[in-house]
Amino acid sequence: MNATPCECFNLTTLWTDCDDVFDNFKEPEYFSYRYRTVGTLFQGIVFIVGVLGNAMVVLVVSKVMALHSPTNYYLVSLAIADTVVLLASVPQEVLSYYLVGNQWIWGNVGCSLMIYCQNLGINASSLSLVTLTVERYIAICHPMKAHKICTIGRAKKITVGMWVFAIFYCSPWLFLTETVPVNYRGYPEIHQCIFKRPREEYLVGFFLDLVLFYVIPLILSCILYTLIIRSLNERGKVTVKGAPKGSVALEAVNTHSKSQAH
Repeated sequence: MNATPCECFNLTTLWTDCDDVFDNFKEPEYFSYRYRTVGTLFQGIVFIVGVLGNAMVVLVVSKVMALHSPTNYYLVSLAIADTVVLLASVPQEVLSYYLVGNQWIWGNVGCSLMIYCQNLGINASSLSLVTLTVERYIAICHPMKAHKICTIGRAKKITVGMWVFAIFYCSPWLFLTETVPVNYRGYPEIHQCIFKRPREEYLVGFFLDLVLFYVIPLILSCILYTLIIRSLNERGKVTVKGAPKGSVALEAVNTHSKSQAH
């Protein structure tokens, strides 16, 4: 007869039936006191500063009408995405310092939501940076077109579309995780959050994430910022009598920023 861990710990079966069960148990694993202290301190600081800083960005931009511009809308999107990552990662990481091994206490729903929100925040953050970079490129390199292209209404639509895409793109993660029992001596009912399938089967998804949200944004940003630098350098060579170099370029950018605020 095969006994279960719960039956063995609750003494509802014969000890002889529990030999195989206890042989499969692992010794409990704990983080050291020093590791807990240092990890909690540093990650706590990152969490508090990150959440409060991003919350202030969202609050200030939403309250101050003069800050309602396409650039700041993308910054708000980036702040929200970063906050999602912080909320989905740091609290559980700090909590894990005080639990045994890989113990998971939030159930199947919490397991799915944590992985989903982490990927959602990271991907939305990458998309926000890309849109911000493109907007800055148009504003600086094509200031005459920017008045028509870089509008607040368009920025709102792009931001909403970007988040809708990220939400649906990451939705498979809601079904790709699960909680399974992990047997530690003295802890009969502990679960851990893992992937449902072997990691090898996720390689396509990981590679697609790498290309869409890291490689392409990185290459695009490098190209656009190179063009921005070149444009500013070229404008810096154009001087106006009695004005310092670069004033023409700066004036064009400042004029565009003021027009966005209105």
